[in-house]
Amino acid sequence: MLRKLLMVTVFVILASVIFAAPITLYFWQGVGAAFTKPLQDLCNQFTALNPNVKVDVLYTGDYHETLTKTISAVQGGNPPDIVQIYDVGTQVMMDSGVIIPIQDMIDKDPSFDINTIIPAARNYYSYKGKLYSMPFNSSNPVIYYNKNLFEKAGLNPNDPPTTFDQFIADAQKLTVKDSSGNTIQYGFTFGTGQPIEWFFEQFLAIQDALYLNNNNGRTGRADKAVFDSPAGLRVLNFFNTMVQNGSAIVAGAGWDNARSLFLSQRAAMLIDSTANITMLLQGAGNKFNVGVMFLPHPSGVPYGGVIIGGASLWLINTHNTQREQAAWDLLKFLESTDAQAQWSAATGYFPINRNSIIKLLYQGFYAQHPEFLVAVLQLLMSTPDAATSGALSGAMPDIRTAVNNAFSNVFSKLMTPEQALQQAQNQANKDLANYNSLY
Repeated sequence: MLRKLLMVTVFVILASVIFAAPITLYFWQGVGAAFTKPLQDLCNQFTALNPNVKVDVLYTGDYHETLTKTISAVQGGNPPDIVQIYDVGTQVMMDSGVIIPIQDMIDKDPSFDINTIIPAARNYYSYKGKLYSMPFNSSNPVIYYNKNLFEKAGLNPNDPPTTFDQFIADAQKLTVKDSSGNTIQYGFTFGTGQPIEWFFEQFLAIQDALYLNNNNGRTGRADKAVFDSPAGLRVLNFFNTMVQNGSAIVAGAGWDNARSLFLSQRAAMLIDSTANITMLLQGAGNKFNVGVMFLPHPSGVPYGGVIIGGASLWLINTHNTQREQAAWDLLKFLESTDAQAQWSAATGYFPINRNSIIKLLYQGFYAQHPEFLVAVLQLLMSTPDAATSGALSGAMPDIRTAVNNAFSNVFSKLMTPEQALQQAQNQANKDLANYNSLY
């Protein structure tokens, strides 16, 4: 009787596996419509290995829109299985109560080695040693420069500037006026809004300086901003000096106008994300040679490093064990050596798997495309501490708006850098208080 019962039990288990209903996982991404295909390609490879699981990748708007739609979908009882949320949405997702922390899945799965994830990526998406989301499309800002225009200005394209002072001096040398005194070529360009808000955080980290108290919210919930500091003032003055002396052109809100100025050779240097290396190289084509340099830093100030940007993948609690396990298997696949190497080569985002970096190195990818290596080295050479781990608070999207306003007020001469920075910090403290009052 016992033997018969065991046989029936085994049959039931096997049948449940063999005849399990196919699963369709819903993957919401906010990195951009242009990235849907490379993401879907990776997911199709996963399906080829797991025929019972189909993955539907859907672009749900930019990062902020995707975050908003995710919250609405959860409230409506129809959430995605995996959602891609930008860096400053981390605290909001942690506080939401709708996610399964990645650490919980790792602790139950000895097959996954968390040490394959590079420390900078682990640090950003962790709180008190617990990893909450899977790092994925990671980036940081670099300076792109026109090597041909460097040579024309008498500058060595193989020795780009490394300090604020050198950068400002080179921007002036790269600025060209016509016979009527009109500027026809600027030394530097950048976008306002989302770009410059992010650049401000990065240049603070370059100086190993904090953005928020409690170690950037890493040792306790942040309740005060601390960027109204000598480090913060250096950043505003760095950009403003070039704007006021005419060597930098403010390209307006967003990323596209600054990129157009660079690709049309109306600006010799551009600050932008490493995620756009492929697009900028293709845009330059045979017109000019593109160089990539580390972010400059102030002389005499300790060097910290850069912060992981981009986004990570969050596992939503759908209360369906089978779906959650399939989604976890997909996340492991997307973090794997081959998948991360493929994603990096196709997009410009650097691999978050250390073995992928080694693989691309041995394959000669970085020898053929040294521009990609600059991004990786800038990150790996950063000091792993609270400053380079990034600021953690659900108020960060609002605080970034206050910082952008500070730059606008300085560029338009409505305020001094000191006044603008103080006003931004005061507003940031209000934003922190408002957010923290909810939890």
